[in-house]
Amino acid sequence: MTTAQAEIHPKVLVVDDDEKLLRLLSIKLSRASYEVETAASAERALGRLACFRPDAIVTDLRMDGLDGMQLFERVHERHPGLPVIVLTAHGTIPEAVGATKRGVFAFLTKPFDGEQLLEALEQAVRTSGNANMSQDWREGIITRSEAMDQLFEQAGRAARSDSSVLIVGQSGTGKELVARAIHRASHRASGPFVAINCTAVPETLLESELFGHSKGSFTGADRGRPGLLQASHGGTLFLDEIGDMPLGFQSRLLRALEEREVRPVGSTTPVKVDIRVISATHRDLRKAVESGEFREDLYYRLNVILLEVPPLSMRREDIPLLVRHFLAQMNERGFGQVTGFSATALERLMSAPWPGNVRQLRNVVERCAVLCSSALIPETLVEKALEGSSGELLSLSEARDRFERDYLLRLLQMTEGNVSQAARLADRNRSDFYKLLRKHELEPMLFRGEGSDRDSGEEEEGGGEEQ
Repeated sequence: MTTAQAEIHPKVLVVDDDEKLLRLLSIKLSRASYEVETAASAERALGRLACFRPDAIVTDLRMDGLDGMQLFERVHERHPGLPVIVLTAHGTIPEAVGATKRGVFAFLTKPFDGEQLLEALEQAVRTSGNANMSQDWREGIITRSEAMDQLFEQAGRAARSDSSVLIVGQSGTGKELVARAIHRASHRASGPFVAINCTAVPETLLESELFGHSKGSFTGADRGRPGLLQASHGGTLFLDEIGDMPLGFQSRLLRALEEREVRPVGSTTPVKVDIRVISATHRDLRKAVESGEFREDLYYRLNVILLEVPPLSMRREDIPLLVRHFLAQMNERGFGQVTGFSATALERLMSAPWPGNVRQLRNVVERCAVLCSSALIPETLVEKALEGSSGELLSLSEARDRFERDYLLRLLQMTEGNVSQAARLADRNRSDFYKLLRKHELEPMLFRGEGSDRDSGEEEEGGGEEQ
């Protein structure tokens, strides 16, 4: 949207306890095409940052209450990349040197030169990376949360490079939305965005899916087909649930990413690819590396820039916005009689734990909208929807893990912790069975009754087990 983009002006927060100077700075910067917000104290400035995200801050040094340097420290705790310009009539060379060493972008003395301030501000905005950036890249992101604003501040910076990004967060938080936003904000925006869920493709087909195959490379391959890495050429490859990628395939992916080329199945000719990789997972990959389930070298290859999406429980202020958004979508699909939630129903939504995050909230809103027979959804219907959702909406990998754990618990209870017997019932060898127990942190000893004994051939983990 070229018109919208042309109307975007850099945002500046000006902080000074001198009201006259504050007005003067506001007028001067507005005339220079900046969108200006003002605050007469550092405390008020910190409050403004909850709803106004500037590209730069201009602040006086000497103020009642928190001074300019204390404001700078507070700002950089939450927004380390936000440039701060400090103005003071009491400036000294040591103060200026000390301030810049601590990360202040510029230190200007009063009376300041107007052109010098504008030049410093222009450089600061350019450094922040948001100058004249269209907000189209955040399309589909419904939030007023400071935590989410911080996330997208980091995402906008990440978009300026081709570095690999690892997005972590609970299931249902919107990790793919973040990945798509980074793609839209990058210089690769005109290229393809190709996504693959690593849990949705069987290991036997993963190589062909990612690398492609040549004609006749296997039964049924009646023609060649490029893989998803080639399809991502010039754009972004999004590897969702990368933590569940089979260990045996991880080395092949690592080699392809490092060499920037792929060799289709059945072909002897490598194909160069120019891609940016964004990965996402709900798992703790550090623990997966420690347990040997994930390659350490691939972890560091993917985890150049780490972004963490906060759970919905940490951004409850977004719930009313999301509810209205989901209801509007429902009304577009023919549920126009529902206008909203009652006050008590909305309070119930605000207080719910939301282990399934935004995905679960969408499900609850949709269920209520479908079943509601009045304009306002009552609290009773919300309660039923929350109970019906069992508090969770699980991904395929989570559902599989939960079933696996419950299945192992039943076996250990049935056999009173006899691993040999449990492994036979599960039709698995003891070595594989012990790996499953370690994965789910289950200890057979805890299931053994006082009089129960192990089979004569049973040994403790790590004893006679084959490694």
